[in-house]
Amino acid sequence: MRTLILDTAERIFRDICDQTLVDKAEKGEWPAGLWQTLEESGLTQAAVPEEQGGAGGTIGDGLYFLKASGRYVAPLPLAETLIAGVLLAEAGAQVPAGPLTIAPVRPNEIIEFSDGKLSGTATRVPFAQGASAIVVATSAGLAIVDPASVTIERDKSMAGEPRDTVIFDGAPATIVGNASPDRIWQLGALARSVQMAGALEGILAMSVQYVQDRKQFGRALSKFQAVQQSLAAMAGQVAAASSAADVAIEATEAGDPGVSIAVAKARVGEAAGIAAELAHQAHGAIGFTHEYALHQFTRRLWAWRDEFGGEPYWQAEIGRLVAKSGADNLWKFASRT
Repeated sequence: MRTLILDTAERIFRDICDQTLVDKAEKGEWPAGLWQTLEESGLTQAAVPEEQGGAGGTIGDGLYFLKASGRYVAPLPLAETLIAGVLLAEAGAQVPAGPLTIAPVRPNEIIEFSDGKLSGTATRVPFAQGASAIVVATSAGLAIVDPASVTIERDKSMAGEPRDTVIFDGAPATIVGNASPDRIWQLGALARSVQMAGALEGILAMSVQYVQDRKQFGRALSKFQAVQQSLAAMAGQVAAASSAADVAIEATEAGDPGVSIAVAKARVGEAAGIAAELAHQAHGAIGFTHEYALHQFTRRLWAWRDEFGGEPYWQAEIGRLVAKSGADNLWKFASRT
């Protein structure tokens, strides 16, 4: 089933998700055709059981689909819809159709639930303005909220993706199950790691193609040793990032992510900074122009890198987990990751 999901996703993204579509989305135009095609194919809820409104796949299927979306920087709330669907499925609730989002997505933001209503504010909520429902981890459990019942203040990330402030004060809500903000934080870090790993594979492919096509002094750029060395360094970073993301996917699917999500977010974030710099060096001046698609990838890498905790946060978390396990368990801890 996974092969079918990934082959279908790759074909849809290749046919529909081009540079022009991403440009229009960054200007505020909802890519309705791409969303409809993905939803009708069952890909937006690939990780949700069929009896709860999904395609009947696993969370691993959904995350590998998300990685494929990263290779095309698909401008849709696919990560947020995946997380919302997983949380609702775990709670035993029916998953609504349409694009979903999640809240809160930043630490120390608490949404209180009392007498059937919510209070509190969540900032930098992805795609709240276009969501059909907001899945909220409140003080009393998981709730589904109608976006029409809250106040949404629009904003964007550096990648041009919606990152809104949602004011829940007085919004009616019903608790459908248990889920904490920490669960959203963990799944969010995993999802961004996977998306970045996909985007890194995308910029490596772009860079290799560019240096093969572009000629300088009568030779393709790929023939210059310095360029080859730069691309080799980039490929190493992309391979390490992709491996870290895949390990986290497999561990999560097995039900025991351990420290793998922390390692993935820290390692993929580090690779994003290095590989983006190398990609722009390989492309030269054209890589900085709006007409060329590289900026769509690198701006998302920089934005996603900071969301759900950057490298310092997750490296410190790894350190805390190592210290907690004790010196005698260091080898066991490291080899398990």
